[in-house]
Amino acid sequence: MEFFNDIGGDPLKPSLFELIAQEQLRDLLQPALKYVLVVFAQRYPRYLIRIVNRHEEFYAAIMFFVERYYLLKYNASFAERFYGLKRCRKPWIPTERSSAAVGGIPQGERLRDREKWRSLFFLVAVPYLRAKAHDYYEQLGGGVSSDVLGDDGSVRVPSDEVPQTLANRWRRVYKKVFPWVNTAYEVWLLAYNVAYLFERSPFYRPWLAWIGVNLRRLGPEDFLVESRKQEALDNMQSGAVKRLRRVLINSPRMVLDSLRFLLPTAIFFVKFLEWWYSPGSPARSLTSSPLGPAVPPPRMLPPHPDGIPVSNTTFGHCPLCKNAINNATALPSGYVFCYRCAFDHVEHHGTCPVTLLPTKPWQLRKVLV
Repeated sequence: MEFFNDIGGDPLKPSLFELIAQEQLRDLLQPALKYVLVVFAQRYPRYLIRIVNRHEEFYAAIMFFVERYYLLKYNASFAERFYGLKRCRKPWIPTERSSAAVGGIPQGERLRDREKWRSLFFLVAVPYLRAKAHDYYEQLGGGVSSDVLGDDGSVRVPSDEVPQTLANRWRRVYKKVFPWVNTAYEVWLLAYNVAYLFERSPFYRPWLAWIGVNLRRLGPEDFLVESRKQEALDNMQSGAVKRLRRVLINSPRMVLDSLRFLLPTAIFFVKFLEWWYSPGSPARSLTSSPLGPAVPPPRMLPPHPDGIPVSNTTFGHCPLCKNAINNATALPSGYVFCYRCAFDHVEHHGTCPVTLLPTKPWQLRKVLV
């Protein structure tokens, strides 16, 4: 639907698809970084396990410096710069030059410190707060029924034994309100996307009006200014010693500038590894070498004499309720039961009903069939 943005004769107005694409790129950075940290933390847990446990804070700190650098140098966020976009301060009185210019940022439309700090808040702080709110909702049990998990995310406790404290009431209210608030927030953003698509609003996000900025495409004047700066920099680097000194001084900036090429490449590589090592990947057939036999699964623990007896004839039936297994759940011992049967037994006895192996409720694992 590019034609929606070409009717008005404004070639520098970005399409909705460009704006959504740069947001999706920004959203992919955090899971890709977390995946890399988790992989390396398995080999170096002493140094990285704390970073993995505080990944949201670690990612927010990194993105603060990255986004701040790009806003100061390019008047754009990292993802916006990757897609050839820039932020211009919205003029109080729209003029023909500001609305139909073919490139460059007029001096009166460059971002001031106030616009940059507000942009940083919505680029770094708001995603961090949303991630923490969602994590807290998951800790409280998320969408799991309250008859399985308590209001604080722990194992189920009878309602008459739950203390009616202020903290428990807050958790109960939060679990009920958060999905509705999150849905309303997404609908709000969708409404602005539709309004921007049909030119009912100049902003595709509601907070851009409060910040006072517009998103524009880079024009020929922007590339001309950058080429002139690069030529001036090359002329200053006359000697080898001066050139080496300038490289050392500008190395942090060079690293940050290279992120717009390195991070998308790293995201593609990480996503490729996820696909390659996923259980359902066709690459599994290529890696399953016929040079040797497949590794057999570990043997199940033998039943304890005082445990519930099991036999091969009861395959597919829960050893506890004797019925067909409903919502199959495996215990660390390797035996599979109905989730309700396994949860109730482990909660009251703390052991596997067959092997009497000590077991905790959080060790139950759902079996996908």
